[in-house]
Formats: sequence, C-alpha cells, structure tokens
Amino acid sequence: MVETKSVIKGNLDHMKDAYDPKEVELKWYKFWEENGYFKPKKELIENKDNAKKFVIVLPPPNITGTLHIGHTLTVAIQDSLVRYKRMKNYLTLYVPGTDHAGIATQTVVEKMLYKKENKIRHDYGREEFVKKIYEWKDVHGNKINNQIKSIGASVDWSREYFTMNEKLSMAVKEAFVRFYEAGLIYRDNRLVAWCPHLKTALSDIEVNNEEIKKPTKVKIPSFNHLVEVGVLYKFFYPVKNSEEKIEIATTRIETMLGDVAVAVHPNDKRYKHLIGKELEHPFIKDRKMIVIADDYVDMEYGTGAVKITPAHDKNDYEMMKRHKLNYINIYTLDGHINKNGGPLFEGLHRFECRFKIQEELKKLNLLSDKIPNPMTLPLCSRTNDIIEYMLIPQWYLNCSDLAKESIDYVKKKELVILPSLHVNTWFYWLENVRDWCISRQLWWGHRIPAYKIITKNNMKKEDKINSNDNDPCEQEEEKWVVGRTYEECLEKAKKLVDENTEFELVQDEDVLDTWFSSSLVPFSSLGWPEKTQDLDLFFPNTILETGQDILFFWVARMVMVSIHLMKKLPFNTIYLHAMIRDSKGEKMSKSKGNVVDPLDIINGISLQDLHKKLYEGNLPEKEIKRALELQKKEFPKGIPECGTDALRFGLLTYLKQGRNVNLDINRIVGYRHFCNKLWNAIKFFLKTLPSNYDDSNILLKNPEYAHSFNWEDKWILHRLNMYIKSANENFEYYNFSEVSFASYNFWLYELCDIYLELIKGRLNAYSEECPHKKVESDKRQDEMAQDQTCGEKDGKTCPYSKNNNISSGYAANKTLHICIDYGLRLLHPISPFITEELYQKIADKESKFDSISIASYPEFIEAWVNEEINAEMNVFMNIVKQFRSFISNLDIPPKTKLNCFISAKSSKDKEFLEKVKNKIQILAKLNSLEIVNYDFQDLSDELKIQIKKCLKDIIFDKFIIYVQSTEEYLKPLLANMINKNKKLQNSLDSYLKKIKDPNYEQKVPEEVRNMYTEKVDQLNSQIASVSNIIEEINECLKNA
Repeated sequence: MVETKSVIKGNLDHMKDAYDPKEVELKWYKFWEENGYFKPKKELIENKDNAKKFVIVLPPPNITGTLHIGHTLTVAIQDSLVRYKRMKNYLTLYVPGTDHAGIATQTVVEKMLYKKENKIRHDYGREEFVKKIYEWKDVHGNKINNQIKSIGASVDWSREYFTMNEKLSMAVKEAFVRFYEAGLIYRDNRLVAWCPHLKTALSDIEVNNEEIKKPTKVKIPSFNHLVEVGVLYKFFYPVKNSEEKIEIATTRIETMLGDVAVAVHPNDKRYKHLIGKELEHPFIKDRKMIVIADDYVDMEYGTGAVKITPAHDKNDYEMMKRHKLNYINIYTLDGHINKNGGPLFEGLHRFECRFKIQEELKKLNLLSDKIPNPMTLPLCSRTNDIIEYMLIPQWYLNCSDLAKESIDYVKKKELVILPSLHVNTWFYWLENVRDWCISRQLWWGHRIPAYKIITKNNMKKEDKINSNDNDPCEQEEEKWVVGRTYEECLEKAKKLVDENTEFELVQDEDVLDTWFSSSLVPFSSLGWPEKTQDLDLFFPNTILETGQDILFFWVARMVMVSIHLMKKLPFNTIYLHAMIRDSKGEKMSKSKGNVVDPLDIINGISLQDLHKKLYEGNLPEKEIKRALELQKKEFPKGIPECGTDALRFGLLTYLKQGRNVNLDINRIVGYRHFCNKLWNAIKFFLKTLPSNYDDSNILLKNPEYAHSFNWEDKWILHRLNMYIKSANENFEYYNFSEVSFASYNFWLYELCDIYLELIKGRLNAYSEECPHKKVESDKRQDEMAQDQTCGEKDGKTCPYSKNNNISSGYAANKTLHICIDYGLRLLHPISPFITEELYQKIADKESKFDSISIASYPEFIEAWVNEEINAEMNVFMNIVKQFRSFISNLDIPPKTKLNCFISAKSSKDKEFLEKVKNKIQILAKLNSLEIVNYDFQDLSDELKIQIKKCLKDIIFDKFIIYVQSTEEYLKPLLANMINKNKKLQNSLDSYLKKIKDPNYEQKVPEEVRNMYTEKVDQLNSQIASVSNIIEEINECLKNA
C-alpha cells in the first residue's frame, strides 16, 4: 500500500520563520480583484428577489492629497461589514469614489502653483486653471485609490465614481433643476460666512472656531502685519444735540463704519433715558443712528451698550429684522473698505483700517480703552483668514419641510441612528435647520445651471456689478432661468422678456457647494437620473457609515435630498464612528501637520522621513516647526512596520471607547505581535501533523464527531462556538470592538495559551504510521485514558474510532484543524490579508474555497455546546493561575524544579482533580503534582513530613495547593520577603504622610488624591500577601 503524503503539511516549507506583513499583503488584493470577488455575485443578481442585500457607499475622500488615519477607520469598519455579509452570502456592493472637494482642492492647487510658478489663479484664467486642477487630480486621485487598496477595501472598482465626472455632473444638474422647479431652490441676499482671501462663502464645517484666551497677534494671508485679537475696544458715540456720550465695547472696532444703531437692555437704568435718541457717527456725518432697546443685550458684558452692524454680524442681522433697521455693507469681496466706509478709510485693508480708526478716534477724544477679552475667533479652515460675515446674494435650498420629514423617519424608527446617543444631535440640528446656502464663489466645482437675463440696457451695469470694488449688497432686481442646457434656458427666458427686447444669457459664475453633489452619492453613483439596473438593484443602500462630525453636513443632507428626489430614504441605518485624534486629543488636520498617514503605520517610517514629508506639503514654516516637535515627541524612533491587518484590527478595538480616540501607535504595534502569534499557531499546526495526515477537515461536515474527542478538545470547540456566536451577534449589532476582542481572546488566550499547551504531549505521542490508530506509550496511554469518551455514548461515532476509542493525537489534529479554519474565517472581515494567506495553507482540498473572502462565515453549532466542561475549565484555570501566582509571589526562579501537592475538600472535586492533574502540571509548569487528602490528619506520616515543609495557599475554600521547598532555598527567600515587605511599608508610609498633611485636600488635585488612595489600597494588599508568605516560610523552617 502506497502511503499518501499530506499536501497541507508541505505548506510549512513555504512559510517564513516570522510573519512578514509586506510579503503577505503584496499579492492578495490583486488576486481578489482579478477574480472578481468584490463584484456582486451573478447568481444572486439573477435571484435578486430572494437574495438578501447589503449595499454601502464609501464616503468619498477629498482628492486633496492622501488619506489619513480617520479614513482608514472608515474603511476598516465598512470593509469588515461588507466582507462579513459577503461571507454570509448576501448580494453585496461596496461602491468606491472620490470627492472633487471644491474649496479644499482649489486652495491646495492655488498654493502649489504659487509656490512653484509664483502665479495665482487669475493669471491663468478660469478654463486653464481648471485644467491645472485636473492634472493635479490625475496624480493625487490615483494615490488615494492605491491607499484604499492597500488598506484592503473590497470595493467594486468597476463602479468607481468621481463627483465631477460626466454622469455625476449630469445628476447634479438634474437635482438642481428639480429642486428649483419644485420651488425649493431660490436666490436671496443673506448673511454668510465669507473668506476674503478666497472671496467665497463657506459652510459651517469650513470655519474653525479658535478659542482666544488672552491678547494674541495672528498672521493672516494677504496682509503684511500681525492682527491683534483677544481684546475689547471701548469708544464713545456722542448723543446728538447733547453733551452726553454713550460708551460702546466691541472686538471689531473697524466695523463701526457699518453701524446703524446702538442697542441697550430695556431694563438697564444707565441708558433708559437714551432709548430712541439719535447718535452722531464721528466719520460719516449723514449716517442716521439711534439707540434701541432689546432683551438680547447682556448688561454685564462690556459697557452694556452694543453697536449694531447688521451687514457683518449674525446677531446684529437678527436685531435689524426685529427693529426694521437698514444694513450697510462696508467691505469689498477681498476684505477692503468700500465707499460706504467713508473717504477717510475707503480702500484700506480692513485690519489696516482697525489701526487707522483707533488713531482717528484718539484725535477726537472718543477712544476710551483697550482691555483683554477672551473670545472665539472664526477662521477659514483652508487659509486661516479671519472670517467676515457678509450680505451677498447666494442660492439657497429650503430645508424646512424636508428636515421635518427626516425627523419623523427617525421618530418612527424607519431610520435608525447608531450609537443612539447621536439621535438627540439629529433632532437638534434638524429642528433648528436653516436654509442651505448651496453656492460658492469658486472656479472648481459644478457650475450652477442658472442664467441671468441681461437686457441690452443693463449690460453695462452688469460689468460694474461684477467688479470687486462694488458693494455686493447693491443689487438690482434680477431675472434668472434654470435649466439642463443653455437651449432650455433660452426658451424659458423668451417667456420672461418682452418680445422686442434684446437680451443675452450669462451663466452664474458660482459653483455648487461640494456637499450638494456628495449628498446625491447614494443614488447618483448608481446611475441616477437614468433608470439603471444598479439603481433598481442597489437603491436604497443598506447603511451609511461615517464619522460623527459630519452628521449634519453630509448625512442629514443625503436624507433630505433623497426624500425629495427619490421619495424614499437613501438607507435605513446610520452608523457613526468615533473620531481619531492625535495623542494630545487634538483633531487631525493637514494644516496642523499632525495627520498620520496610514501607509506610514503599514510600511513603517523613520523619524527623518516623517520630517521630510512635512516639507513636501504646503504647510507654512511656523506650522512645520510645530509639527516637527510633535513628531519628535510622539515617534522618537519613527513608526515600526505594523502591516494593514494589525492597523485595521487595532482601530476597530478603539470603537469601544465612545466618542473620540487618542491614537496610540504602540497599541497598533501590539496587534502586529498578535498577527505574528497567528502565524506561529499555523506553523505549529503544520509542524505537528504526521507526514501521512489525510488533510481532511472532518469536523466541517460532521461536527458531531467531536463527541468522541478529549476533554480539552470539547472545551476548545465550545469556546470556538462561543466565538462564532459572539462574532455573528456583534457584527449584526455593529459592535466592532467586541468582534475584535472575541478574536483576540480566542486566538491568544484560549487557543494558543491553553489548548496548544495542553495538546503538545498528545501530538508528540501521535505516531505517523497511521492517522487512524492509537499508538502511544503505556505511560501516556494511562494518562490520556481518563480523557477518552465513547463515541456512541454522546452521539454519532467518528469513523476513525476503534473499539469506540480514537487516537488522542488524531483528535487533537482534527480539533486544531477546525479551530484554525473557522478562526481564520471569523477573523477575515477584520484582518483580510493574513487570514487569506494562512487559509490557503491549511484548507483541505475537499472543502476549500478558492478564497477565504468567499468562504462561508461560521454559524453556531449546537453539537459543540458544553457548559459542563466549560465550567470545569474555569475551575481548572483558577487552580493553574493560583499555582502560577503563588510561585511568582515567592520569587522562585522560572527553571526551578518544583514538587507540588493539591487536595480537594469534596470527593467530586477530588475526582475532577484526578482527571485534570496532568494538565495542571503542564500549564503550571510543575515538576510533579500529587493529589493528597484534604484533612491533614488523614495523610501518611511520610506525606505529613513533606507537607509541613511546603508553603500552602487556599483556593475558594475548596482546594489547598502546596509548594515544596528546602531550607537552603527558604532562608534567602525569607530574607527577600522581609526586605520586600520593608520597601512596601516605606512606600506606604510615604503616601500616608502626604495624605495626613493638614492642607492635603486644598493643595492636591482630586485626580491625584484618587490615585494616592488607590495606591494605598494596593500597597496594603501587597503587604498582607507578603506577610502571609513570611508567616508560611517561618512555619516551614520550623519543620525543616
């Protein structure tokens, strides 16, 4: 008979000694993609009515540079879900794409061109500048896609979208037209956050509100001097026809040029007599200003009198509407003073005007004081320019009714938000929703499909209106038409203009807010507005997963837009993940230089190369210096190579912490070691297989065969079953950290630390002559016999059993085979590369899938449930841990040969000890272990003498363990323990002295006091433990 050699065992020859993430991850993505594993399964599409679906869209990362660690967390979460559902045989689709990111991209490219060519966008003209952005996008867009691939995202690249491609641009245009025709999009002159450097309106998310605690000088673009902030200016307005003056306090003294009133609280006795009186503007004599009363005014802040500048302040604008005041804009689009500011200041930069105005007020004896004032300073997130609020005509989307519907969907639980703590945020944003300003004054983006009708008489006026020096508030009544094409707009315009009037159409120069196009992604990425097969199959999506910081800016808008355009929700579940911050808890930002490139964690990088990358970006010198110091502190030796699997695993474990995560690279390094543990576990499995192993993973098809296996086999299969149950349940409830920790605990603590240690002797005793025979040494056979279980007793008999008994080594091999097969499948959604590599090494030919990515996800197996053995194992491990802990406390060197004893109080527990004695000896690393009677008087004289020389410990009042030692060892041990006790006592006395200080409560912060209390408790516990050991040693020495 020709002996068949194991194919699986031969795979050991192709495994490196240690796990090499780079080598493992290099090949598999291409393999998955080329084999079409990321595409929806054709057979499920054909059976679409019965197939369960799972559809998710990758939130489109900006094309501005490279992905950061936050994007990696998004992919780790989404991809683990997609891979899990794919293995559960769902019809899955994971759609990739990138966002054109209007303001971000335009800013980055402008900086780059200015740095390289010393040119601004106006030097190129709109068309040429947009071409430059596309050239830049072709380079950086590919970089982003490569990063998405390197972090293992199983997206369908054949369905990749870009928010500015032809199809999505058509969708954007169609959406705008439909909203406009429904009366929801309109044009209005309202207050907007304005960046003078970029000359565009900003969304709230593009404004950074920086807390200024004391007077500070800041640098802004397009101005050669530092700007002082964090101060309150006080000045006077004279009361008309009176000697009296009213003192005003403001943080923006230059805006007094746009003042139309002064407001006081109606109950403020200081100013009650001035309400309704006229004031004199010191620089604009014909300006009508009055004192008004309004409850909004805080009597305690500043002087209690507030200047009202409706054209440049949100609160003043609301007050203007309440009191029917006028507004006066004083700024040009680039932040200079226009003609409304008066001839003395016209043409000055607004912060140059701030200096000038103080000088002029001093001359008039109207400048009172300048005092420190903590404040919030709004800055443009892209340029760091100080935001000004401007009244400028913009396009708006009416969100009122759509917001109410979005709230109702959540209240009716048709739309679920997870974690549920974000539901109140949803309600808050949408109950207080404002109409959405959807226009931006940029060149890069979707140009608004609206055309202004310019009649022949108004053509010259139009040129004037478009100039930078003009007051943007001064706009005549306009006529606009909206349409999908110029021709469509022309036909609409003819109906609005007299038949004999000449006119032309001029398309709006503005582009749409980036969030407008990205809000359409759940359906525009599937082909809308065309009725495509993808739209029919995959809309609505299943879930939207993203960071909690864009709940309103993106998520809520997707819901509102879909409700109107699709008449249904875009998805039924929203999952919001925690935000990844740097080690100091600061939000990661390219402008701060604290963004961690996931590729640097995956591949590793030296500190020198980290520094080099800072200079390759567009950061100003000051921010580079700050980032250099941060890198030196955080990564003194650079970042070691961790690999994608460790990074993904580590990030998912963070999700247990709640709202925010302070990234610790060392934690990711720890999960790199975990991957190495997996590698070694598979090597152990292959190495311990007999050369003629049959390669059959029999428990895949016949899990009930395990009834014939050994005690520890049944236990590990029970634990594997609990892992299966936990992974399935927690994936369904989006508890990603629980899935990760279940994986970690099973592989590291249960499989490697316990099971592999217990079966080593069985595997070594397993003869390679025949995998179906039980050939063991007599001694080992006696030890194992008590663990054997008759196959017929519990159910179906294993076909390889002989006389209702199977080979102990064979059972261990088969148990380990199923554990690592299922264990790898369970882990695959989280760590895809290493699991694919190892699965290919251990999967048997008969049951092997071409890829683990399409293997079936393990399901709970009733036949493996064994709570009785699980409870026994808990007792067993408590005994082992107590032996280890006791021996560790004795400071006994690791290689010391220890003869130990154990006794059980009850006969049932004694029977249990007889069954697991040898296993305790193995895991506790004892030289010998003997079971003795619990009652000392029942021991033989010889045993009594030996026991008296032992140090003892009691476990749960059920077991007593004894560790034997000699006088030669006990005396130095006693000296060590006494010395240890003294050190502990000295440490305790030191803490108690601090605590007893009379001023302890006042001097020491609460968190430090709590730490001291905890330390005192620990020291008392340690002293008690060491004191017991000293007492035990003294007792032993008496009997030595």
